[in-house]
Amino acid sequence: MFRRHSSDVPADTSVDDKPQGKGRPTPTRKEAEAAARERAKLPRDRKAMARQQRMQRAESSRKIREGMKSGDEKALLPRDRGPVRRYVRDLVDSRLGFAELLAPMLVLIMILGYTAGTTGQRYSTALWYTTILLVIGDVLLLRFRVRRRVRAMFPDESVKGLTVYAVMRALNLRFLRLPKPKVKIGQRLPEQYH
Repeated sequence: MFRRHSSDVPADTSVDDKPQGKGRPTPTRKEAEAAARERAKLPRDRKAMARQQRMQRAESSRKIREGMKSGDEKALLPRDRGPVRRYVRDLVDSRLGFAELLAPMLVLIMILGYTAGTTGQRYSTALWYTTILLVIGDVLLLRFRVRRRVRAMFPDESVKGLTVYAVMRALNLRFLRLPKPKVKIGQRLPEQYH
């Protein structure tokens, strides 16, 4: 009743489901011993492992910071890589814009507003509105200049996102910018960027 009949048995039983090989070459003895030594170096407890990971992250961050300061293309963040972004950085760094002076002006406005009484508050408010208008004008001028120059220098490249990149760089004080500026204020930019 529950027996298997010869017609129920599959015809081809020689199919092997096991894949051939392990998908990688066998390591040499030297490589295997080096891997074993690395495994032996790993800390056994959780605190030591966390400490080692923290030290590795700190070392990695230090290397990235040094690369950002030096302007090394391999160490830059993806948003800063490429000749177009380098050109925009140099274009922003070669000019002294009013947007760059926003932070010092805000400090001056706060000091004036809190220390000089009602007259100082009126001057502070007027200075605040003037600063905002000048920064907006400077940002608009920078936007048009960046887009026009990038289209002329790199006709095949897209200008999408370059305005925000240039404005955010222009709003930072020069000594706080990363990657560090490579050109001086007023310096002419080269005709070719590669």
